[in-house]
Amino acid sequence: MKNYLYTIVIIVLVIIAYNFPEYLINVGGVKLTLLIIPVLQIIMFGMGTTITIDDFLGILKTPKLVLIGLFLQFMIMPIWGYGLTQVFDFPPEIAAGMILIGSSPSGLASNVMSLLAKANIALSITLTIFATMLAPILTPTLMQWLAGEFIEIDFWGMMWSMCKIVILPVAVGFLLNRFVPKQIQAIKKILPLFSMAGIAYVITVVTAAGQASLAAVGALLFVAVVLHNLGGYAFGYGAAKLFRLNKRDARTIALEVGMQNGGLASALAVEMGKVATVGLASTIFGPLMNVTGSMLASWWGRDANQKDL
Repeated sequence: MKNYLYTIVIIVLVIIAYNFPEYLINVGGVKLTLLIIPVLQIIMFGMGTTITIDDFLGILKTPKLVLIGLFLQFMIMPIWGYGLTQVFDFPPEIAAGMILIGSSPSGLASNVMSLLAKANIALSITLTIFATMLAPILTPTLMQWLAGEFIEIDFWGMMWSMCKIVILPVAVGFLLNRFVPKQIQAIKKILPLFSMAGIAYVITVVTAAGQASLAAVGALLFVAVVLHNLGGYAFGYGAAKLFRLNKRDARTIALEVGMQNGGLASALAVEMGKVATVGLASTIFGPLMNVTGSMLASWWGRDANQKDL
């Protein structure tokens, strides 16, 4: 039950936000969506404090694995998301949100699930770091390519937003951890808790802001997001096996492909001024992937020597 406690809390918050959105849109005259960007920047700063030079050297040790993982990360989920939008025929901004979550990099949750699954932790961390670093270029590119028919994509604006939300905070965290590790040590202890609270905040606020749109397409969008998430695991694992990777590495890549950074996608939707529509898919994806990811990781982790799927 402990493994699911955080997810249960998120689900409860989503239910509250959906049923009482008026209390979670403006508080004391402050629009709560305005705080999403700084919250994500602090989370990314926390990620930066965990990165070391050895992490960057990891790509030199296993370049083939990293390149395959990154290729699958940025190909499977965006294209699969686009395909689902064609099947479900969502309104344009909702469809763009499906593609946005698919075009986002993996997050720290995939590293935790790789640990539970007894997968390749070093590969998982390396993929998360490099996917995050590449996202300011690849995410806008994929959005312009796949979502351009649904909404207008400001390529350079999105790239700058991602640099501001991801690259700068991560770089500051990395440099502080590199040159003043003792001073940053105390902060590092509380950052994981802040990250958990921050993700909960983002999901809750986006749910409240998009309540009307969720009421209109919620059931269908939920089904589409479930298929998107589960397809990521299945296609990620299958494609990794086609590249003749071993079971442990294939599982790692499956988790990296299937688990996206929903908080980052929500923040980008805020920057686009479309959090109530474009941000909805990521709001559902975040809690869902924690449930499915922990179930899959627990199953794999129970017997590291079980036969391949």
